[in-house]
This record gives sequence, structure tokens and C-alpha cells, in this order.
Amino acid sequence: MRTIEKITSKGLPLRGNDIDTDRIIPARFLKCVTFDGLGEHAFEDDIEGVSKQGGTHPFRDSKYKGAGILVSNRNFGCGSSREHAPQALMRFGIKAIIAESYSEIFFGNCVSIGIPCFVANHETAEEILECIEKNPAAEFSVSVEELKAKFGEKSYELKLADGPRGQFLDGSWHARSVLLLNKDKIEALANSL
Repeated sequence: MRTIEKITSKGLPLRGNDIDTDRIIPARFLKCVTFDGLGEHAFEDDIEGVSKQGGTHPFRDSKYKGAGILVSNRNFGCGSSREHAPQALMRFGIKAIIAESYSEIFFGNCVSIGIPCFVANHETAEEILECIEKNPAAEFSVSVEELKAKFGEKSYELKLADGPRGQFLDGSWHARSVLLLNKDKIEALANSL
């Protein structure tokens, strides 16, 4: 089983409250049989809208290329319960998220694919967003074990519920691995029935 203790990467700032799953991956991309290729369409409509206004969306901004830690604000992942949204983020390269709060279903879907969703208070989220915007090439880390984000000399307190935190630390977030580890017990029980 793969444990997730610490993630180090560049950050990707995505300011805004109530960023919903329809924005993360528009509905027209849900016709796929597998989740392959969803990453290239993450925030497709937002990207087009920002581009029409003459700007660059963070998901297409070259200075954030290769970023694996997404930072946002309140109620991230709200809207429909589609599991395609976390899958699109993962396939884009996101390995962890820091936000002020999450939709419960989005949070659970992230846990099931190994993306820790840390909670930060508003002031902390804003300070981390500013650090990333001022230093887009800088790497920082988030620790599941310590519940901290470290950006240079600065350290920020994060929250992650005990249940998911324990799953990341012991590897049980990956349900298939847990089943495979218990294959003999499962077969023995099936045979006894």
C-alpha cells in the first residue's frame, strides 16, 4: 500500500469561492469511458473565458507549469457529485489541495484517489496564495503527518480530519490495495460460505 506523508511541489493559485465541479471539468467531457485525458480539459470553460478577456488562467499560465499543490478559497468542489472533477485535477498533475473548505462529496472523491485536501483558515489561504503568486517557481511542501505547509522559512498550520489523515499515513486510502492485501482472507471467507 502506498502511504502519502509529504508532498513537495510548486503551487498553483486558484483564487475564488464556490469553485464547482462543473467549472473543474465541464459536463461535455463526462462522456468518456475512462478518465484518461480529462486533465487537459480541466477548467476548459474558465480558461476560454479568461483568454477572451485577454488574461491567462492559472491552469494555462506557463509560470505554474508542473505545479502539484492547488491552493484555493472557500467551498472548493461544490456542485454536482461527479468523480470526474478530482480525476481531472489528478490527471492535470495535482497531488494535494489546500482550501478553506470543501464539498463533502468532492473531499471524499479526492481521498479515494490519494489527493489530500487540507483545510486552512482564510488568512492562511490568502498568505499562501500570495507567496505562490510572488514566487511561482518556488517549491513548497505539505505534510500529512505534521499538518503543516512549509514555504521557505514560513510554516502554516493545516487541518485534515483524523480519518482521512490516518488513511493517507497507513495507505488504506487505496481500497484496491486493502482488498489485495486481504485476498487470502477474502477467499477463505468466500469458500466458507
